[in-house]
Amino acid sequence: ASKLLKTLRPLNSAASSTTISAISPPIGYAEKPLQSPSGHAITAADTITDNIFNLDDVDKLFASVSTPTLLRAALNLHAVAFEPLVDIGMWVMKSRLMDTPLIRDVIMGIIRSTFYEHFCAGENAMAAGRSVLELNEAGLRGMLVYALEYAGDNDACDRNLQGFLDTAEATKSLPPSSVSFIIMKITAICPMRVLERVSDLLRWQHKDPSFKLPWKLDTLPIFSDNSPLYHTLEKPEPLTPDEERDLELVHQRLLKLSQKCSEANVPLSVDAEYSSVQPAIDYLTYSSAIIYNKDDNPIVYGTIQAYLKDAKERLLLATKAADDMGIPMGFKVVRGAYMSSEAKVASSLGYKSPIHDSIEDTHACYNDCASFMLEKIANGSGGVVLATHNVESGKLAVAKAHEIGIGKVRQKIEFAQLYGMAESLSFGLRNAGFQVSKYMPFGPIELVLPYLLRRAEENRGLLSASTQDRQRTREVLKRRLKAAIF
Repeated sequence: ASKLLKTLRPLNSAASSTTISAISPPIGYAEKPLQSPSGHAITAADTITDNIFNLDDVDKLFASVSTPTLLRAALNLHAVAFEPLVDIGMWVMKSRLMDTPLIRDVIMGIIRSTFYEHFCAGENAMAAGRSVLELNEAGLRGMLVYALEYAGDNDACDRNLQGFLDTAEATKSLPPSSVSFIIMKITAICPMRVLERVSDLLRWQHKDPSFKLPWKLDTLPIFSDNSPLYHTLEKPEPLTPDEERDLELVHQRLLKLSQKCSEANVPLSVDAEYSSVQPAIDYLTYSSAIIYNKDDNPIVYGTIQAYLKDAKERLLLATKAADDMGIPMGFKVVRGAYMSSEAKVASSLGYKSPIHDSIEDTHACYNDCASFMLEKIANGSGGVVLATHNVESGKLAVAKAHEIGIGKVRQKIEFAQLYGMAESLSFGLRNAGFQVSKYMPFGPIELVLPYLLRRAEENRGLLSASTQDRQRTREVLKRRLKAAIF
């Protein structure tokens, strides 16, 4: 691993002025200007992108958005940026008040007409399809997220799988390429206990290569020499016959969904989750990718959380192994959303947090991961989704793509932001000629609400960091009001 890192070290050098920044800082990090690993502020991209990536012309940015939609967006964004209101909302949703039918109906009605309609794509695949069509008319694409997670048993896993299969099937009736990805959490089709057991066994095999796992399929490297192994301190027992059967069922579910996505020509992106179960998630993802990623067309994408100290090494090892096998590998590069819980678990076991110690280190890691993937795409291999709400990230990514000659929509690079957020960045990247997707959760409000509450708790900093978007929305509304009056 160290030899491989040395050969790729220039990606993290100060000589590259166009490395890619990350999404807004995880909770617990203070916001600071983006810097190169050498400590110098990164500003060179500004000159390169002035003419092709411009967020100053707000009228042009929001030309495709109606005034009522803008007004609703402004109200919702200001509401979620007010943390006391978010705290009260979370308390109410978890309180016994929701056990009273009348109160529950009133609260759910308010949520449905405000936050749900703003941040969710609809109650079912058909409604989500209509939202995708609206995005498509605005020059954006949709990442469909059937908001399911944490299945408790095989019956629940099978029901959830059918929901994902129906989602993939529904994309066939939509305009070609209007849906960029189907997004899934493995915990929706695999009980957490199975992920925990498999992760323990994979970690122990990494510690002791002589430790045999008879059920293990072909995969890509899951660990680096610096990956945290403290979750598994004692040698785990082998999987029982029932556990092996459960694992095989998970494989079959993922393969079935991968096949459906392949038939629909819509890639499947598997989200990252807690580090305690990420080894099993990567194992399952890579095993499926080996089968379905062919002919420079990655169908199954993994996710790299750049706030983890071992993220860059694991990305390099996985892509190197995939190259050796002739497999095009796709990755979504994110910052990560479980910072607080990861630190608590590590501390409770007497270990250092697996999260980078500073925002600068996280920036540098994200920069290297994203730059590395862009270089691979420029050379005709793999695909990448750059998930970012940071305007500077957009500028730097555009500059990097311009420098290495990536062909925008003709090659497998996708920018992504959450549905209902970072609209000016999405429109700016669209106007610069890049493919831009919105992460679109959908499902019945009773199903989606717990999902949204968890996302809100994990991304509190993200919700309150939309200052520029709120300012631009207000500016457009003021201009339209003046134009209407005068």
